[in-house]
Amino acid sequence: MLHLRLIVPADRTGEVCALLEGRPGTAHLVVLPGAARTPPGDVVMCDVARSVADGLLEGLRGLGVDERGAVTGDTLELVLSRSAREAEREAPGENADTVVWEAVVEGVRDKAALTPVFLVFMAVAVMLGACGVVLQSDTLIVGAMVVGPDFGPLAGLCVGLTGRDRRLARQSLATLAVGFPAAMLLTTLFSLLMRATGQFTAAESTAERTSTAFIWEPGHLALTVALLAGVAGMLSLTSSKSEALTGVAISVTTVPAAANTAVALAFGNLQQVGGSLLQLFVNVAGIVAAGTLTLGVGRRLLTRRRGPAWPHGG
Repeated sequence: MLHLRLIVPADRTGEVCALLEGRPGTAHLVVLPGAARTPPGDVVMCDVARSVADGLLEGLRGLGVDERGAVTGDTLELVLSRSAREAEREAPGENADTVVWEAVVEGVRDKAALTPVFLVFMAVAVMLGACGVVLQSDTLIVGAMVVGPDFGPLAGLCVGLTGRDRRLARQSLATLAVGFPAAMLLTTLFSLLMRATGQFTAAESTAERTSTAFIWEPGHLALTVALLAGVAGMLSLTSSKSEALTGVAISVTTVPAAANTAVALAFGNLQQVGGSLLQLFVNVAGIVAAGTLTLGVGRRLLTRRRGPAWPHGG
């Protein structure tokens, strides 16, 4: 369940309480008149099933609570309550599979931001990938995939396109457009340094690497893998099964492809540069296309299951 804490203008408290009490899936309603100071108003708290949260938030927006007051929410890890169990049983749909759209948007907004920490993680991940492809180390390559923060802006782009949030979509696209080239440039310089010190050799860069050839030679399954990863990533992002994100991170070769591009540039291997860039493009395009489609279908199914919109106040 989700715990909601609302700051409600006093003249809207009655309508908000009617909204909360008039639908299945809510429990533990608490009203503290005049308890809020900034902004002034009443504090209203309740616990709601995930499957009704999206519609409830829509109704609260209609009442202007987000403009004149505040809405905050947290996921509850432990709820021992008969009324909560009854509320979840009465709520339509499966709570674990429900898209709480406002939570999704807020969850990806920070991850999609272009920050110094994001750039450092990207650079470190791509450098680890460079070591992995030169040494033919599956462990280093998988580690680079997990460290790479690129799924954040990829998810942000999907969410922005689905929700027609232009600001989020532009922010995510800018993060990808700056993050990958910056990390690849730094890794190219890193590879040149490793080459100059003898730690990366021309023989290693041009050796036959059958176990990692897929990184710069995208095969007929490259797009399929990217599409499946996009579906899995969005499902894990919008449900309670977020642990699946680790599996998504190591299923696509965005970071290793960027790493191999940098290594190939450092050794002047233009054939591998082209193949690696193609692999990177295929993965990014596949994830965004499948992720956006998955989110769109999920929102439509949720709207149909929820039925008519929650009643709005005047």
